[in-house]
Amino acid sequence: MTTQKVLNVGGNSKTTGIPGHFDGWQQLYLDIDPRWKPDLLCDARLLSSQPAKQFDAVFCSHNLEHYYAHDARKVLNGFLHVLTDTGFAEVLVPDIRATMAAMLENGLDIEDPLYQSPAGPISAHDVIYGFGPEIEKSGQDFMAHKAGFTQKSLLASLTHAGFPFVFSQLRSLEIRAIAFKVAPTPAQQAMFNLPAAPSGS
Repeated sequence: MTTQKVLNVGGNSKTTGIPGHFDGWQQLYLDIDPRWKPDLLCDARLLSSQPAKQFDAVFCSHNLEHYYAHDARKVLNGFLHVLTDTGFAEVLVPDIRATMAAMLENGLDIEDPLYQSPAGPISAHDVIYGFGPEIEKSGQDFMAHKAGFTQKSLLASLTHAGFPFVFSQLRSLEIRAIAFKVAPTPAQQAMFNLPAAPSGS
């Protein structure tokens, strides 16, 4: 039986970990930063230059927002290019709408902590523009955020890129979308507990 392959796009390193539903899969890690020693040192905007249909899944957690909106479309087109015909992309991004709502509901300033993370307190400024302490420490401007997403805009971006079947859900200050090139298989539906038809929630 052939081992399924997942491309982890911009996840810092393989040690960061990916969701358990990829257990047993072969993981290849892509990053633009050589410090993380990725399997594929590549700008994700150039994925369309890589061999086609080589991955069963693409996992992209909190990376798409690091590109301007027009470049994010190139990244998503690249996902479509490297996926097999039955492959899918799992994309997680900060929820800008929920972030703004949390600020208003809690009377927070843009620099006030929204929540605590293993890396320290995270403010609305960090969510919108990128994690300030890490950008300052690394000196790498590409770690800044250049685009923001709502559930509606993320779904539109994935659909525009050519994914006809897109499912999404809102989580705590985060949007998760799963996009398919063709209708998900029964195994994929079970993997993600998907409804029979794409849904915006």
